[in-house]
Amino acid sequence: MSELRYTANTSLEQLHARYTGTGHADVTKYEFVTHHHRDTLASIVGHPPLLAYLSIADGECQARERFEVIERMLQPCGPPPGKMEE
Repeated sequence: MSELRYTANTSLEQLHARYTGTGHADVTKYEFVTHHHRDTLASIVGHPPLLAYLSIADGECQARERFEVIERMLQPCGPPPGKMEE
């Protein structure tokens, strides 16, 4: 039984090392949503048909739309909330 726990824990650590946005037990809602939005925006930039669809919907050229999407990746959900002291 302990081997199963060790294997599961090792595979979970590998997932966290490979995919930074997988999160953990202490991830805040802001961090989770930020990772989700950045992944979505990176996918849009990385797939030309999605970028073309978005540029047509916004009425912009693809280069301008790519620039705006990359800029949006900096703070996709606005500034981070203030830290609460315990």
